[in-house]
Amino acid sequence: MFDLNPILLFYLLVGLSAAMFAEGAYLLCYSKASYRKNINRRLKVIDTKPDRESALVQLRRERGLTSGGDYRLPLINLNQLLLQSGLTIGFSRLILLVMAGAAVACVGSFVLCQSVLYSIVAALFCGTVLPVMVLRVLRSRRQKKFGAQFPDGIDIIVRSLRAGHPVSVAIAMVAREMPDPIGSEFGIVGDEITYGANLETAMRNLYFRVGTDDLPLFVTAVAIQSSTGGNLGEILENLSGVIRQRFKMRRKIRALAAEGRASAMILSSLPILMFAVIQFMVPSFYAGVWGESLTKIALVLAGGWMGIGNIIMFRMVNFRI
Repeated sequence: MFDLNPILLFYLLVGLSAAMFAEGAYLLCYSKASYRKNINRRLKVIDTKPDRESALVQLRRERGLTSGGDYRLPLINLNQLLLQSGLTIGFSRLILLVMAGAAVACVGSFVLCQSVLYSIVAALFCGTVLPVMVLRVLRSRRQKKFGAQFPDGIDIIVRSLRAGHPVSVAIAMVAREMPDPIGSEFGIVGDEITYGANLETAMRNLYFRVGTDDLPLFVTAVAIQSSTGGNLGEILENLSGVIRQRFKMRRKIRALAAEGRASAMILSSLPILMFAVIQFMVPSFYAGVWGESLTKIALVLAGGWMGIGNIIMFRMVNFRI
């Protein structure tokens, strides 16, 4: 049925064999230490620094903090948003990136619209509102990923405590074994304890850097155990079960609210899609009213009304547990 050239098949098998041989040689010569340092960001930084203190300083500066761990910006909310977003490009690079984006938006708006007012509005939006929106999205994704990793990290701590290790060693084990974001965050906790901070302060700094809802339970449990004593392994084991159940409940609610989210997306996109279809099929349909000032007012009011509806639907399908 198919006329297959045997010479072509031979060359194809030879190429496949060469690729498999190269992959086998790479895996055979692949350094396990190289794999270990690529687990999370902190291990990569430690590999390039002479000591852990220099790595700690670099990790803090990458996240928008001073070398001592304090906020660099006087605006606490903005500094906390930058810290919890997990960006590692540094504050100065972020400022340059935002300024470059605002300049590009200003020039592009002026070229397209030939209006100084629109250019100023676009530059202000890309220089103020858009970076905050992006940071909020990055923070939400990072917190969700941390929340998914957190029960496994607690289980590692529990097993380490039952093996007889102190809390600092158990935290360092999480930093060595788990990827970002939890690996680097617990590694910073271990480094802060090593260089003078007490356990409770390091845990509260962890909460300020991440900001998830499950961390206060962990911080409180460790703080109470360090001051009053008790079986921390059993407490953390029960806490891990509670966090897993909360995570499972969040996933279940998200699945039940999927219909509402789909309805919101369809209702929001349908007017825009219909406008695009009509404009493509009958370009003269809106030509008579497109230049009227009343049309622009109606479009602004319709967009605002759609925005209010989207906010209401968003609040109806999103719950905090």
